[in-house]
Amino acid sequence: MSQSEEPSPAQRLATMAVKGANTNAEPEETLWSGGYSPKAMIGSWILCLILSIALIVGMVMLPGILGEQVEKKIIWSVGTGIVIAIWLIAAATYAYRRLGVFYELTTQRFIHKHGILVRTTDRIELIEIDDVAFTQGPVQRVLNVGAIKLASSDRSHPQLNLVGIDDVNRVSGLIDDARRKERRRRALHIAN
Repeated sequence: MSQSEEPSPAQRLATMAVKGANTNAEPEETLWSGGYSPKAMIGSWILCLILSIALIVGMVMLPGILGEQVEKKIIWSVGTGIVIAIWLIAAATYAYRRLGVFYELTTQRFIHKHGILVRTTDRIELIEIDDVAFTQGPVQRVLNVGAIKLASSDRSHPQLNLVGIDDVNRVSGLIDDARRKERRRRALHIAN
């Protein structure tokens, strides 16, 4: 074999790196995928109902308190407009969260997509996630939903809040376990 046919040291290193990368590569598998749970809005729907009832009671009682100084027609028009606005805001919030937010956890990355007309997809490497925590309100505890908070070294999303996650305790545990496993696999285990 002549000198010109032998690969250079840089070519040998590149070949070894490719071979090493191929032998260490694990297929990426989906561990969990989901989005906003309809159960997460039950507390908001209850609040809308209470506000609507309070406004209707106020519309009935206000003419009696103020006397005939204010027309009933104006009170009912304004009150009805407020009630409709409350329900429209709640419905729009629900629609956006339900149709416009999607999450996927794989063995190597956490992927989150948001948007209805324009969809933005961002990926956070699991080794960049530093902390996983979740919170639940009283109604959410009963329904087993909550919000997961991810703290990461990712530049675009150093703090990511996942709201309305069903079975929040299990999902946050999955994220944390996958994060730890990926750090050990890449020999980057940190005591978090």
